[in-house]
Amino acid sequence: MRYDVGLAMKLRELTRADHAAAQSTGYFDALLAGRLDPAGYAALAEQLYFVYEALEEAAERMRDDPLAGPFVSDELHRLPSLAADLAHLLGPDWKDRISPNGTTTEYRERLREVAFTWPAGFVAHHYTRYLGDLSGGQIMRRVLRRAYGLGEAGTSFYAFPDLEPRAFKQHYRQLLDEAPWDAVEQNRFLDEVSRAYRLNTAMVDELGRSVLPQRPEAA
Repeated sequence: MRYDVGLAMKLRELTRADHAAAQSTGYFDALLAGRLDPAGYAALAEQLYFVYEALEEAAERMRDDPLAGPFVSDELHRLPSLAADLAHLLGPDWKDRISPNGTTTEYRERLREVAFTWPAGFVAHHYTRYLGDLSGGQIMRRVLRRAYGLGEAGTSFYAFPDLEPRAFKQHYRQLLDEAPWDAVEQNRFLDEVSRAYRLNTAMVDELGRSVLPQRPEAA
C-alpha cells in the first residue's frame, strides 16, 4: 500500500479485492439474474434491516462526536426504506416474520462492540455500508426492477432521492482525508473496514446457502 496518499485513496486500494469478493457471491449472482423467488429477494432486505437498525442507532449515539459526527447524514439512513420495502414484499406483519441469521447476529454484535464508542470504528462500518449502497444503488435498482417487475415499492432501499451521489462521495472522501487520526489509528480503521467487508460477505454467503438450491455432495 502506498503511504504518500490520503486516507481515502488508501482505503480504496485496500478494499478493492474485498469489494469484488463481496459482489461475486452466489446469492448476488442469482439476485441480479432474476432467479430468486419473492422470498429469496426479500431475504436480503430482512437481514439488512437488522444491520441498519444497529448502525443507525450508533449514528444517533455518534451524532455529536467531534470525530464521527461529521460523517452522520440523515439523507443516508436506510431503515425507513427497508421497512417500506419489507411491508410491500412481506405484508403489514413483516416485522413479526423476520429474524437475523447467525452471521447477521455476529455482524450486529460487532457493530455494538465498536460503533457506539469508537469513532473510527463507527466510520469504518458507516463507510462500508453506505458508500457501497450509494455507489451501486442506482444500478442495482434498475436491474432489480427489470428482473422482478418491481416499481418504487420494493426497491426504495436503493434510492437516495435527496443526495447527488458523486458530490456526496467526494465530500465523504474529503472528510476521511481530514480525519485527525495518527498512523496507528488509521491502520486500526483500515483493519476494521476489512472486517466489515468480511462480515458483509459472510452474511450474503449465508443467505445464499439458505435460499439457493444446494448441490448434493459427491458420494
